[in-house]
Amino acid sequence: MGARSGWRTFRHTPFFPATVLALIVAAAAGLFASSYIYAMADPTPRTIPAAVVERPAGERSARAFIDGLEKALGSSLKVHRYRTFAQAEDAVDDQKVFAVLRADARDRVELNLASAAGASVAEVLQQTAPKVGKEVGVSVTVKDLKPLGRGDPRGLTIFYMTLAADVIGFIGAIQLTLNVPELTPVARISFITAYALIGGFIIAAMVGWFLQAVHLPFVHSWTILALTMFTSGMVFVMFNALIGRWAMIPTWLLMVLLGNPSSGGAVSWPLLPSALGAVGRWLPPGASVNAQHTAVYFAGHEHALPYLVLAAWALAGMGVFLALDHRRQAAER
Repeated sequence: MGARSGWRTFRHTPFFPATVLALIVAAAAGLFASSYIYAMADPTPRTIPAAVVERPAGERSARAFIDGLEKALGSSLKVHRYRTFAQAEDAVDDQKVFAVLRADARDRVELNLASAAGASVAEVLQQTAPKVGKEVGVSVTVKDLKPLGRGDPRGLTIFYMTLAADVIGFIGAIQLTLNVPELTPVARISFITAYALIGGFIIAAMVGWFLQAVHLPFVHSWTILALTMFTSGMVFVMFNALIGRWAMIPTWLLMVLLGNPSSGGAVSWPLLPSALGAVGRWLPPGASVNAQHTAVYFAGHEHALPYLVLAAWALAGMGVFLALDHRRQAAER
């Protein structure tokens, strides 16, 4: 009875939530490290979409090179065949493929990479292709159809831009909740909108104007960053309406532990563990990376899906927040 009485007493002291929080933070440290190491420390090719320009005279060389490349990578190339090189280039611009291969009857293969489509994939192919060519007796020339900018040689700038927008987006919502709890729901959403617009502008200005790391389509990139920050804030207020003071936990799990490693920003999705590669584009960080990536490097080939994903998360978060707050106010009357 003494132990039970002591436990009941302990649960009603400030030390109980502090202990729970300390244990959660400790576990979160391990999960954080594990998730990023699992996704990024050892990128391994799974299935890499590649275009092959149909040339009957070079079919033997192409087939030998593809077989050798698959063997060397320990993975498969998902081959898409096109009649002309121009059609294959369009597929690169639409981000359907990461490389274009064409061969001739003289045992020569030209491998055209697209670093802007996935720097990590291009790096793996660039390192492996010449070795495979020697092994199968094919002369290999490697070119880059879509090189990265000089200030972004590893293609990480967009990932860091998105990471900043994601994390600051929900941290801002947390601070509003803790420091200005008397704000009405509409006022809270308004202030989240305000700091998302201002924060997105500052990120874009620092990257594009001050650091000049990437040549940004400024208004377009600013819009994506603002939408990302707003969406991240709405994810937090949704969880806050659902579970109260512990809302930081699912927000962090969704946006940081799962969302950022699976976004494809640091490691392209063909090199991610298959589950992460599949789920990443449906989460806010992945959608933001995809939208920003296309805006910066593939202008004119935008897809609606990333914007729909961001909008869906933002509207769902805002809808749950407003609906539960309305229900709470009705219950208090």
